[in-house]
Order: sequence, then structure tokens, then C-alpha cells
Amino acid sequence: MVSVKVKLIEGGKLPEIKSAEACCLDCYARVPNGVVIEHGERALIPLGFAMELPAGYELQIRPRSGLSKKGIDVAWGSGDSDYRGEYCANVINNSHSTFNIRNGDRICQCGVREVPAVSFKIVDELSETERGCGGFGHTGI
Repeated sequence: MVSVKVKLIEGGKLPEIKSAEACCLDCYARVPNGVVIEHGERALIPLGFAMELPAGYELQIRPRSGLSKKGIDVAWGSGDSDYRGEYCANVINNSHSTFNIRNGDRICQCGVREVPAVSFKIVDELSETERGCGGFGHTGI
């Protein structure tokens, strides 16, 4: 188990695991006056907490599937282990109506993930694979 220090911002709430085997934690909007996001617009929504992650870890901010189904998306984001500010969700309204966010609404989810240290080696060639250079849509529909 990884220990993470969390600082709650005034009015903030600790992210919560909502089921026994959930891989991410629900995060809550810290918007005392609420926020309205018009169709096609986006807004940064404060989440009410800051973290001190161990070196080699990141905090991933992700959309909630139930909101995405309704056209309310959250741009994926990564919080680095040296970041100490309040986390926010970049909420995007792709629905056909306005979206109202109230203080305390579950607006996104987050997960703490280990990030391996990497080094790069420049080479002239890469190994062959069956996929090769096949990119977007290369496997068909």
C-alpha cells in the first residue's frame, strides 16, 4: 500500500473509493456557488485537495463513465509528484444542453499510479512486429 499525504482545501472533500474493488476514487467539485457549463464549453473545476505523492507516482484525473455517457467529459490529466497545488478537473460539456455543477457533486475520478523511471536509447532501426506502423483504424471496424 502506498501512503499519500493529502491536504484538504477549505470546503474540500477527500476522494473516496465507492466499491470494494474500484481502481479509482471519486472526486468532488469544490464550487461553493456552483458552475454552469454551456454546450461546447469547458471549465476547470477545483476538487478541494492537494497531495504529496511519493517520487515515482502520479495522480491521474479521469472522467466518470456515467457522466461521459451523458456527454460530460473530463480531459485526462496527470499530476506530478512535485506538484503541491489544488487539483482540478477540466470538465467539457459535449452534451446538447447546459450542465450545472453543484458544490459536492462527484465530477471525476482519480487514480494514483506508479510511473517507472525510463531512459531513451536512440537506434537506427526498431524490431519488426506483425502490426508494424499500422496506426488509427488499422485493424478495421
